[in-house]
Amino acid sequence: MHIYINSTLTHLSAHRIGNKTNGEHLIASKSSLNIDSDELRSNLLAYFLGSFTSDEYFNFTSTNDDFNLNPLFQLARDIFESTKHFHMKTVSVAKHLYEVSIHPNIKTGDLFVAFFPNVEIDAQRVNAIGIFKSESKSSFLKLAQKKDGNFEIACESGISLEKLDKGCLIYNLEAENGYRVSIIDKSSKATETQYWKELFLRVKPVNNGFQSTKAALEIAKHYVTDQIGEEFDLPRADQISYLNKSIDYFKKHDEFNQREFEKVVFEDPEVIRSYRKFDAGFRGQFSMEIDPTFDISSEAVKRQTRVFKSVLKLDKNFHIYIHGDRQLIERGTEKDGRKYYKIYYKEEL
Repeated sequence: MHIYINSTLTHLSAHRIGNKTNGEHLIASKSSLNIDSDELRSNLLAYFLGSFTSDEYFNFTSTNDDFNLNPLFQLARDIFESTKHFHMKTVSVAKHLYEVSIHPNIKTGDLFVAFFPNVEIDAQRVNAIGIFKSESKSSFLKLAQKKDGNFEIACESGISLEKLDKGCLIYNLEAENGYRVSIIDKSSKATETQYWKELFLRVKPVNNGFQSTKAALEIAKHYVTDQIGEEFDLPRADQISYLNKSIDYFKKHDEFNQREFEKVVFEDPEVIRSYRKFDAGFRGQFSMEIDPTFDISSEAVKRQTRVFKSVLKLDKNFHIYIHGDRQLIERGTEKDGRKYYKIYYKEEL
């Protein structure tokens, strides 16, 4: 179910955000936008809310983890208390974004701030504030009939309803923790776009099943790819086997259990002790909080599966994809020093 189903849009303001470093300006609108048309409101709801399908959530934070000092938390709290001066408060949002748009490659864009009563999240209906920035323009053809009956065609540029570049939804939930926030950022260059999440929004992940699943898989991946091969002198095929066993555990279980995971995936007590040491160090280095048991998020598993590379690369000649039984591939060395892998199978597919 899409979250915009049965949702409404009651307030919408827009401003133009330039790049401060490049000498561009902030152009703040003097009044809010007219959204009286049912068709327009329906298209805007789908455009603004249609991409928010993830279970990954964040909370506002700031200096010393005091979310009360976060400018967007303060503005969101004021808007949730009363929408009486909504447009004036969106100008403050625009000024805050303009002040952090200092990377020279940040694109000029249109900022929209909206108020959505009745947004669904976790089977409950709450009010939400949406902040969206459109940086990409799309060309489209416009065909019009003139008074003499002939047609004329023109190419115009505008915002495509198919792509939301950047956005966040602030739900009126968990105010005592800094509100619950969803984020979208379709930009590809992290060095240029970190301003949206880290400088503008200033958020930290919510410690839920999604985040725990993502973190646990990330630790397992780094341990297998960065540590286990060197420490135990394992060939690449064995490392891939551990990667496959790790992801299979998460695919086949609804709940994660730390001790069970270690026994199923790593088996050997010496390897388990090594993994626990690596796990503790990794959590400490990146300030990760993971419970020993948690509900596994299928969405997080699907995302992380994409970065688990089960490919055995042999020089520049062969790539072998290993998805199943490690016992069906053998590694050896010829008398002349050439290395080889022997692969067993029942039939060609």
